This record gives sequence, structure tokens and C-alpha cells, in this order.
Amino acid sequence: MSFGDPNNPYGPPQGGQQPPAPGYGYPQQSQQPQQGYGYPAAPPVGAYAGAPVPTSMPGTVSTARVLLWVIVGLQLIGTALFAISAAGVEAAKDDPTLSEEPAFEQLADYSSGLLWGLTLFALVWGVFALVLAVKFGKGGNGVRVTALIFGIITAILGIYPFILVGLIHTVLAILIAVFVGNAAGSAWFKRPRY
Repeated sequence: MSFGDPNNPYGPPQGGQQPPAPGYGYPQQSQQPQQGYGYPAAPPVGAYAGAPVPTSMPGTVSTARVLLWVIVGLQLIGTALFAISAAGVEAAKDDPTLSEEPAFEQLADYSSGLLWGLTLFALVWGVFALVLAVKFGKGGNGVRVTALIFGIITAILGIYPFILVGLIHTVLAILIAVFVGNAAGSAWFKRPRY
């Protein structure tokens, strides 16, 4: 057997033949170059091992954002009701005919200063919910932690002092804390921003 034989499989390739397909035998130059001592290349910095990076807001996080907007609306209604109550108590305290009514005496036990303070608190809490809802799109993990704390405090305030009107706030706040605190919420707020 000589190397000049065209049918010799161990001979050099002939001029008209194609080189062997890549992937067989030794690595070819057209394949991905090896990176030092046979170790594979490291993943990019900040990449999660196997976890996909969300490109759009997950449904649960979007729902939490909508619930924050609902709380903003409820806070505006509460602010208006507290302000009307405070103004009504201030005006009615001077009326001698209402001072004998038992229903008014119960309302008059609240000072107008306390009612104005509750009005201010409801307004500030609504603005806080509004800022959180706006920051959900581009916010980082700090927005997530703040939303969790907001949800927990709102749920507690809905249970203790405002139990009659706070039940809706309690349910909404628990849902916000759950939706922001789950894995999809964590992935959304911890995603890399370029």
C-alpha cells in the first residue's frame, strides 16, 4: 500500500477532496477557541446559573403594582372622608343644638386635630403607595424590600386601628407582600440593568 494510492484512507487528502467535517478528531481552528488549560469559559458577570432573566414584568409583580394603584385610590377617598369629618366636627362644635345629640357626642370625642392628623397620614400613605407603584418598572431590589415593608405595615394598620375600613387594605397589602416577595418578584427586581 502506498501513500500515492487514491483509495488509501490513511493517505493525505487529494486536491479535489473536502477536509473532514469539524467535530471529528482534534479541534479545528474554526471551532470555539479553548480558554486556558481545558477549562470552559466562565459565564458573564451577573448572569444567573440557569435562571432566565425576565425581559417583561411578571404577572404577579404587575398585579402587585395594580393593587398599589387601588390602595392609592382608597387612600384618596380616605383622605377626603377624614378632611370632611374634621371640617364637620370643627363647624359642629360651635352649634349648641348638636351638643345634646348622643351620636354627635361620640364623634365630638375625636378632636379636630386628630382628624386632621389622620387626614395627613392618609395622604402621605397614599403618596408613598403612588411612588412605589411608579418605581416598579425600573426599580431595583430596594423597591422590592420597600414594597414588602409597605405591605406588612399596611396589613398591620388594617388589622388594628382601622379594622372596619381596613379589611380591604389588609387583603390588598398581604397580596402585595406575597406577589413582590415570591421568586418571580425577586427575579424581576434583581434583574441586571444595562
